[in-house]
Amino acid sequence: MSPTAIGIVGMVALLVLLFLRMPIGIAMTLVGAIGIAMLNSPDAALSALGSYPYSYSSVHSLSVIPLFVLMGNFAVISGMSSDLYAAAYAWVGHRRGGLASATILGCAGFAALSGSSVASAITMGRVALPEMRRYDYDVRLSTGTVAAGGTLGILIPPSTILIIYAILTEQSIGRLFLAGFLPGLLLTVLFVATIMLITRWRPQFGPPGKRVPLAERFAMLKRAGALITVVVVTIGGIYVGVFTVTEAAAVGAGLTMAHAIWRRKLTRAALSDALLQTVRTTAMVFLILIGAHIFSPFLAMTRIPTDLADSLLALGLPNLGVLAVILVAYIVLGMFLEGFAMLVLTVPIVFPIILELGYDPIWFGIIMVIVLEMGLISPPVGINVFVVKGVAEDVPMGKIFAGIIPFWIAMLVCVVLLIIFPQIALILPNSMIS
Repeated sequence: MSPTAIGIVGMVALLVLLFLRMPIGIAMTLVGAIGIAMLNSPDAALSALGSYPYSYSSVHSLSVIPLFVLMGNFAVISGMSSDLYAAAYAWVGHRRGGLASATILGCAGFAALSGSSVASAITMGRVALPEMRRYDYDVRLSTGTVAAGGTLGILIPPSTILIIYAILTEQSIGRLFLAGFLPGLLLTVLFVATIMLITRWRPQFGPPGKRVPLAERFAMLKRAGALITVVVVTIGGIYVGVFTVTEAAAVGAGLTMAHAIWRRKLTRAALSDALLQTVRTTAMVFLILIGAHIFSPFLAMTRIPTDLADSLLALGLPNLGVLAVILVAYIVLGMFLEGFAMLVLTVPIVFPIILELGYDPIWFGIIMVIVLEMGLISPPVGINVFVVKGVAEDVPMGKIFAGIIPFWIAMLVCVVLLIIFPQIALILPNSMIS
């Protein structure tokens, strides 16, 4: 068999293993090792299996992953997410669709601490869905809001998926974090605007809640000040050059832990659970990275990335046309593959094409993450939809998917705006103080 044929067989085998629910890190390691053995030698495969797990898991820059995950876990324990939702609800809850808008704002704030779409959807869903149900919100709007708002967890920094993209493409984690900040705010604004349009068209979808006195609003905002402080210190510290990304993660984890202690919520059981969840998440991410670094050399040996890039460029499409083809392919893949799987499988293939076209890799990373977000709420996989279904068990899946359609369109608008105005993503990293 030719290297290309072996590569195609390997890709098919990998997809089969993923559909059989094998963890993606193990599947990539298995296929990559067998492929290297076939294209090079069994000794080369054994060498990769023996050296890669240690060499990549001992990289100092990767310590940012457990630190940011720990920061998010401490934030949940301390009640920061509930405080932020309460503040947002106090200020906008009395308007039509106000509870849904407060949920989006809460998701955005929690995303700045958790870095996980699933964690954002679960946490805010448990807080917001009962409130929206109490005020007779249409279930399509309420569940769609939580599912879409949760996707902000992988765009607004810190983001685990941006860290993985940075490692796979050898880009700066700090620059990617800063690049994701303004697009994250833009997408938040687009989500809120979507809710306003829906409730203007169908007022019964989002009845107004009770008006909170002004003094109480400021009191709620003060309680949410801890979360705002952590975000400003960590992201602001990276921007002005006070911290490296790893140092910012450590400072953020320390601040959220101190807040949990001050609120007297960091019990022995809560601390144990936070550490255990951090270890589980970190182990999953590291396993994916190790598998990707064993699978990528095999893919390079097959010449599939190079041949695909040459074929795509040979079509004679303008750069924007090639980019459109890539993004449409991502949207389609997002209907069947989980975001992490799609990222590690496609980056080795797509990234050389992006560089050949002359696009900024930092900008493309943000575009890719938003498209991955679209996959998180696209049928039939739509992992965030299933998360919301777990919180709102009595709501039919069809209604949840119907509720996310307007937000999916808002994401598409965000992608188009970033293509037309790339400086939305690049202005902060390009002005970053080294």
